[in-house]
Amino acid sequence: MTPEQFRQHGHQLIDLIADYRQHLAERPVMAQVEPGYLKAALPQAAPQQGEPFSRILEDVDQLLMPGLSHWQHPQFFGYFPSNGTLSSVLGDFLSTGLGVLGLSWQSSPALSELEETTLDWTRQLLGLSDRWSGVIQDTASTSTLVALICARERATDYALAAGGLQAQSKPLMVYASAQAHSSVDKAALLAGFGRDNIRLIATDEHYALRPDALQAAIEQDLAAGRQPCAIIATTGTTATTALDPLQAIGDLAKAHGLWLHVDAAMAGSAMILPECRWMWQGIEQADSLVVNAHKWLGVAFDCSLYFVRDPQHLIRVMSTNPSYLQSSVDDQVKNLRDWGIPLGRRFRALKLWFLLRSEGVEALQQRLRRDLDNARWLAEQVQGADDWQLLAPVPLQTLCLRHCPPGLQGPGLQAHTQAWAARLNASGQAYVTPAKLDGQWMVRVSIGALPTERAHVQGLWNALREAVLN
Repeated sequence: MTPEQFRQHGHQLIDLIADYRQHLAERPVMAQVEPGYLKAALPQAAPQQGEPFSRILEDVDQLLMPGLSHWQHPQFFGYFPSNGTLSSVLGDFLSTGLGVLGLSWQSSPALSELEETTLDWTRQLLGLSDRWSGVIQDTASTSTLVALICARERATDYALAAGGLQAQSKPLMVYASAQAHSSVDKAALLAGFGRDNIRLIATDEHYALRPDALQAAIEQDLAAGRQPCAIIATTGTTATTALDPLQAIGDLAKAHGLWLHVDAAMAGSAMILPECRWMWQGIEQADSLVVNAHKWLGVAFDCSLYFVRDPQHLIRVMSTNPSYLQSSVDDQVKNLRDWGIPLGRRFRALKLWFLLRSEGVEALQQRLRRDLDNARWLAEQVQGADDWQLLAPVPLQTLCLRHCPPGLQGPGLQAHTQAWAARLNASGQAYVTPAKLDGQWMVRVSIGALPTERAHVQGLWNALREAVLN
């Protein structure tokens, strides 16, 4: 493809994306296809000769679009907000088009310095002190893995440079809420801790980690000759957006010399609102934290912001310095290859930069406040309706609810919940996420797609009540 052909087809592609967003509300939210539909429609081997780009775009419309569940739809209330604002989409487009890589500062100076600058802008927006330094990772899963590797190396006095975990006389222990994201478990396994050395701590009636249970687990492990290493606390757990008490957890981490990592992947975006910062009171005691800007904040996936208070420790753990990447300015700059697992990095900061400059802080704050207000409105409707239950507090934009007809309980209620949620999703009117809470099925409603206004939430409430009647 020549630059001139790229210009022509690029315009067509931008038009396709713009039309898609403009008319998205007309599509069913959930994909209306059966497993294997696309594989059956595509050739079994790649074409030997190139095809016209127009034919590729036709297949995008006719084959791919029907197989998409539309996360940017105003009636999307599943999982979490994954808001790819169009300004950030353009930043991502530019990043890919420029095709530069950040192997070192020298390999693309603007890439490194824009990442430093936008992360510091965001640090300030979140109300964090200047003791924090940030870097962009791909996802919170990677950020948690990096945090646990750093915790491991601090606890073992850098065992990676010697015999590793195999040389340790005591097993290292990781503590997390029973409501923590599944990526915590995966990160602990990949970091070499082993499933037997992960402690899931009991939660209170609001599904937040109990500091007394955490303290008891730490003391039990110490008495048994095990070595406590790290605590993963969560601001906004996956199922209920519960808020672990960071102040009390931080006090325990400090008392026992444990690494404290805070997973604020979705809820961290709310910290651009000063009125929400009480939710992570005590954050300054943490060693690391993650906020996914590619969720509620609005940056196109993927853009996970990982902040640390001791960057030199991170660099020591992650550093690699082959001769072909060394330069005469290495002592004056940040080489971001030393801030995570990959050697190279995309120009991800462009989409964060485009978002912050194009939208502005006030507009971002206004959108989040709109979503919080809509969640409060829906919570009031559920609480005031017969046969409906709100199962957890609603500090942010996620509701956990259940329809409980009189006399229906046990397996019957479980089947009823799964059935009406499936009917609602299959209808294409809205998308919600069934999940288990306390071992029982319920439905999560996550409000926060870019175009979702009060009228859409009102429509959801009507659709919920209709779905349970069928």
